[in-house]
Amino acid sequence: MDAGVPPDALGRRVSCGTNYGTVRYVGSVSRTAGIWLGVEWDDPQRGKHDGSYEGTQYFKCRHPKGGSFIRPNKANFGVDFLSAVKDRYGLNDKQDVPYGTGDTLVFGTKTVEFVGMDSVAEQQRQSLFTHITNDFVTKRGKAEGHCTASEEVFQSVHVMFMYLEGQLNKLVDISVRECAVSNAGQEEEIGRTCARCKTKMFPSLKRLAINDNKISQWSSINELDKLPSLRALQCNNNPFMDTEKNPETLIQLIIAKISQLEVLNNCEILPAERRGAELDYRKIFGKDWLEAGGHWNPEKNKPSEAFLAAHPRYPTLCLTLTIKCPEKPEQKPVEKKLPESMTIQKVKGLLYRLFKIPGSELKLSYESSKLEGKEVELDNDLKPLQFYSIESGDCVLVRW
Repeated sequence: MDAGVPPDALGRRVSCGTNYGTVRYVGSVSRTAGIWLGVEWDDPQRGKHDGSYEGTQYFKCRHPKGGSFIRPNKANFGVDFLSAVKDRYGLNDKQDVPYGTGDTLVFGTKTVEFVGMDSVAEQQRQSLFTHITNDFVTKRGKAEGHCTASEEVFQSVHVMFMYLEGQLNKLVDISVRECAVSNAGQEEEIGRTCARCKTKMFPSLKRLAINDNKISQWSSINELDKLPSLRALQCNNNPFMDTEKNPETLIQLIIAKISQLEVLNNCEILPAERRGAELDYRKIFGKDWLEAGGHWNPEKNKPSEAFLAAHPRYPTLCLTLTIKCPEKPEQKPVEKKLPESMTIQKVKGLLYRLFKIPGSELKLSYESSKLEGKEVELDNDLKPLQFYSIESGDCVLVRW
């Protein structure tokens, strides 16, 4: 192997300039000399192809243009975690074991004061993690022989974390890449929140990175919609992404499941892309919704708890429309949630039960909340609402 390539390069994280990625291939490439690294980039815009070159597939990418080949001398493999800690705190192999008494602890040449648990919230309100800055940590390193903490200590971390609730109000970023995480909060406070409610935990969290973990269930992605401020998510290289073969559909599902998301895997989510994703989500699972007890008539719409647990956002993806009778001022406006797939004929059937007026006598139109004063006729009984580009917040006008 090339002298500049570590023996465990495959699967390692690398950087090239300001871009980060994961090594998916190490070896030769047809009609070229020397060793190449096939890299799947975190930002697909850095890539050029899907891991294939001149008809040969050398590695696979989740994005059709998320990969490229680079020479080993262009890749920065960083340092392992243990080396970074030693460098930061001036440790050598003889100083691995910390010592100290009382409220102090000595690491090499550094003396660290321990602030009591009672004052953590006051003294360290702004800090949750100790950062090893200016280093690119790509491996955990073999730290087993350097750690003397018992297994019980690590089990207690889970319990201690729960006591931090209420002290994480200003936490904006969390990165738990390559940490063997298998779920996202179902057993924590996030998961205990009702399926369609926001959580009080991490109220300011905007950016979350859970790349390269073991998250296999879509229910974990559902949980992320409960984070009220989440705007950016990185979730590449998790088993749940293998459940959908079409990469475009996969992206749409994630977008539709997390309502406030603006950036997914370093790619901006445009408003038109979100509208399309949510529309396709309704189409994909519309049949499941009906089979689970969903109904276009709000009075009969009773989807099962199992369906709502699997698709907690589905009810909110229905159109919220205000129904008015402009020529009957005594009739109060009514707000209804209707699926976009509902035909005009079925809407008239609903209005018949609401106003006791035969559907054949009803004339429907709608006003857009974005184009005030413009009225569009709903003149084809066989067309669904989505045919007329109706959006939530619009007003359906009923005349007879």
